[in-house]
Amino acid sequence: MAIKPGLGRKTSNKNPPILSHEFVIQNHADIISCVAMVFVVGLMNESTAAFASAFISLHHNVSGEDPSREQPYGKAYTYIAGIKDYCAIFFYTLTCIIMHAIIQEFVLDKISKKLHLSKFKLARFNESGQLVAFYLLSFAWGAHVLLKEGYLGQVAQLWESFPDHPMSFLHKFYFVVQLAYYLHMLPELYFQKIKTKEEQQPKIVHSISGFTLIVLAYTLSFQRLALVLLTLHYLSELLSHIFQLIGVFDREERLAKLRVVNNGVFFLIRFATSVIGVLTLYYGIGGLRSLLALGGLIALQGYLVFSFITEQLRAKREAKKEAKREAKLALQTKRPAKAPKDKVKRKKESDLPEADQTSPSPIKQKLK
Repeated sequence: MAIKPGLGRKTSNKNPPILSHEFVIQNHADIISCVAMVFVVGLMNESTAAFASAFISLHHNVSGEDPSREQPYGKAYTYIAGIKDYCAIFFYTLTCIIMHAIIQEFVLDKISKKLHLSKFKLARFNESGQLVAFYLLSFAWGAHVLLKEGYLGQVAQLWESFPDHPMSFLHKFYFVVQLAYYLHMLPELYFQKIKTKEEQQPKIVHSISGFTLIVLAYTLSFQRLALVLLTLHYLSELLSHIFQLIGVFDREERLAKLRVVNNGVFFLIRFATSVIGVLTLYYGIGGLRSLLALGGLIALQGYLVFSFITEQLRAKREAKKEAKREAKLALQTKRPAKAPKDKVKRKKESDLPEADQTSPSPIKQKLK
């Protein structure tokens, strides 16, 4: 029986051997879906429900009650960070891999086939398309939690009663999904057949640094501050990758003025992040742990600004080189190639009658 094409792979006339690298890569979404379904089916069996719920449900709740006659609506559950969260992170990492394959096959691949992009532009289109989906969801989700919890209206909640900061269900689930997404970037290097070191290194750094920073903020009880800063950061990244997607369609000239908005938003968010960090960690919480966190936050903002300026300068240099190259090519196409003078002279003489053509001198013949 032939293997049918699965999610996240291109169809091929030849079916690769089962359990080979090509088979796993082509069918990785189907395989991981089956693994995830094992945990879901485990919830239906009483003997395995406790084990399966450790991977699917959220744990470490500290308050909340189920609805009853006395309280028809019950009380909202609140949670803290705990060791069982890593089981949930593993399960939702599998979910992120499946969603990555769905977006790639049913959205990005269908669009790219109609555009006929080059290899470089196709890679940029796929990367930015995936990140736009993630940043858009994360920004909308984070903004919803901020408005619901009232952190924007009462900024003092970011440091009051620290470190006793229990999280609502959506707040904790937000961090579980964030950690799962950054963790899923590592196996995606294998599934996407990224082999060159130049392509692997930035993705690995992005994955490990994002996972490390979020897990530190999550376990050290800085969840409220991290939620605010991540929401702001994702707004900046969302705009940046939207402009990268627009650049793929060769419309950068029309949107050159709008790039100023992107640059302005980037620096404004870096400034707002530093101000909120100083207010919360230095004036609000204080202590050695907060000062170390503040130092790391300021260093991170400085690194992001430095990288942004370096990238802008590099892009300008490349644009100037490309403009000079195009100008030379245009000049060469306009200016016709000139034949050598002696060839032109011989051509003119050959057009004359034989009696009128100049014969070479005897001296030149002897020299020859």
